[in-house]
Amino acid sequence: MVANSAGGGAAINVLSRAADADLLVVDVGVAGDARPPAAAGGPMLIESRIRAGTRDFSVERAMTPDETAAAMAVGVDVAARLRDDGCDLLGVGEMGIGNTTSASAIVAALTDRPAIEVTGRGTGLDDAGVRHKAAVIDAALALHAPDAARPLDVLASVGGLEIAALVGAILGAAANRIPVVLDGFITGAAALVAARLAPDLPARLIASHRSAEPGHRIVLESLGLEPILDLGLRLGEGSGAALAIPVIRSAARLLGEMATFEDAGVSNRD
Repeated sequence: MVANSAGGGAAINVLSRAADADLLVVDVGVAGDARPPAAAGGPMLIESRIRAGTRDFSVERAMTPDETAAAMAVGVDVAARLRDDGCDLLGVGEMGIGNTTSASAIVAALTDRPAIEVTGRGTGLDDAGVRHKAAVIDAALALHAPDAARPLDVLASVGGLEIAALVGAILGAAANRIPVVLDGFITGAAALVAARLAPDLPARLIASHRSAEPGHRIVLESLGLEPILDLGLRLGEGSGAALAIPVIRSAARLLGEMATFEDAGVSNRD
C-alpha cells in the first residue's frame, strides 16, 4: 500500500494532484519493501525506517523511548526540509495497518476515557470486532499503565512509529510558523500528543474534516478545533487534508485579495 502511494497510484496521489499540492512519502517503519517500481514516477520517497514495524502493544510496549525519539526526529527533519523548500502549508496523513487501534489507545489514555468510547470500526469491523478491539486496548493500558501526564510515555507504550513521526512533523512545522492541516483520527491522535507537549499548538492547526471514527470527535473537542468538512470519511492517507487544501487556499485568497467595504464604497455596511 505504501509502495502504491510512492508509485503514484493511491487515492492521495489523485487528490494531491487535484489540490495542486506536492506529496512526500516517508517510510518510518514499514515491515516490508515500500519502494515502488523504479519507473513508477510517483512522489518522492524518503526512507527513514527506524525498525520494520511497531511492536505488538498487547504484549509489550510499542516502542522504546529511543525509537520514539528517533521517529519524532524524522518528522522534525522532514518539516525543516519542507520549510527550506518554501512550504507554507503542511497537510499530514498516514498509512498504517491497525493504527486506528493505536490512535484509540492514545486518545483513551490522554483523555481518561474508556476505550469503547473512542474506538470505532476502522476498516470495517462489526460490533463484536469493535468490542474486542476496545478490550485489547483496555488490557494494554492496564498492562503498561502509561502516565497521561507524560504524553511521550503514552506514545511509546501504545503508539506507532508513524504516529511518532507525525508528532515530530506537526511540532516541527508549527515551530517554523507553517500551519498544519490535520487529516483524520490518526493525525488527530498525533496532534493531541503534540498539544500536550506544546499547549499553544492548536492555534496553528486546521482540522480538515470530522471522520467516522467516534474518537475523532473527542480529539477535535480536546484540541478546540472545528472541522472544515464532515463527509463521513474513513480512508486515511491524508485524503481529508488534501480535500480541504483548496478551501483553505480560497480563504487565504479572499482575505488577501477581496475588496473591503471601504474599498468597494459600500455605504450601508452596518
